[in-house]
Amino acid sequence: MKKRAWLIVNSAIVFVCLIGLWASVVAMAHFPVYMLPGPGAVLAAAWERYPSLLNSLWITTIEAVGGLAASIVVGIAAALLFAQWRWMRQLVYPYTILLQTVPIVAIAPLIINWVGPGISAVMLVTFIICLAPIIANTTQGLISVDRNLIDLFLMHKAAPAQVLLKLKLPHALPNLFTGIRISAGIAVIGGITGELFAGSTRVGEGGLGYSIIYANNQMETGYMFALVAAATLLGFGFFFLVMFFEWLALHHWHESTRETVGE
Repeated sequence: MKKRAWLIVNSAIVFVCLIGLWASVVAMAHFPVYMLPGPGAVLAAAWERYPSLLNSLWITTIEAVGGLAASIVVGIAAALLFAQWRWMRQLVYPYTILLQTVPIVAIAPLIINWVGPGISAVMLVTFIICLAPIIANTTQGLISVDRNLIDLFLMHKAAPAQVLLKLKLPHALPNLFTGIRISAGIAVIGGITGELFAGSTRVGEGGLGYSIIYANNQMETGYMFALVAAATLLGFGFFFLVMFFEWLALHHWHESTRETVGE
């Protein structure tokens, strides 16, 4: 507890120092507010527009959660297929990895044409961005089980479903959560990227990405910084929530969630 408290204190000190450095640079360089607002101007803009800020944050949260949840379900299903049938993994798996190289900015307009503007299109963009890390990590965890353990299960006449549910899936959980952590970090990016193209079904109202463009067009730089800060906090929230679920699932038995002696 003392180590964790000390870590929190140190993190808070670093954060305060960074905010102080930001305020000092703005004050000494005399930047106009429309170019680089100080922390006070950002807080004032957030307080003045907090209903719109919260609404934009809520819309982006729905889009990011929807796309991430769909990618988890589809990613696990695809990984199970790849782990069960080697020929399918050899034929299809390389194409799923190509999802990581797809320039989402280039295909986002196509997605808008197919689905139409709004939350559904943004969820689809987020889904495409988040899918590949989950498939890759989960598949690797499922196929890297020690062969001796598989033989031990088979020696005791375990059915294929028992081998999968009691051996391969538990073994793949750390890899699965690694993929989800990566995808959780980029889910917000996917949501904002989709909003830059999908826009909104109502003028002046949308998620964080749409609101950032709207604030920039209106020269509301302070509010734009507040929106960027909200997106950053949302990304941190997703990441730490996944870390909590990972600890909940693994802390009783897996070494990755236990503190080492050196710590």
